Amino acid sequence: MVKSQKCVSKMKFLAGRPYLVIFIFTLVLIAFFDKVLHIENSFIRSGFAASLAAFLSPRKKKIKTQTGDKTQITWVFLKEPIFLD
Repeated sequence: MVKSQKCVSKMKFLAGRPYLVIFIFTLVLIAFFDKVLHIENSFIRSGFAASLAAFLSPRKKKIKTQTGDKTQITWVFLKEPIFLD
């Protein structure tokens, strides 16, 4: 139970900072395209990595509820959305 709570708190941290997620995904994907797929052209490698990272990054949406505005974060890697106050 404690491990799942730590995992959820890490996901909330990452979901709240999509710019950090996009940056990390981009760097990892550039390295993958360079080392594994051997794509030589840096513009193509960076373009593919940035577009794929933006597609996989978390999405924020403002939702109005009876208790006030909340931020809903959906992510491809999560089954349920995360709600931030």
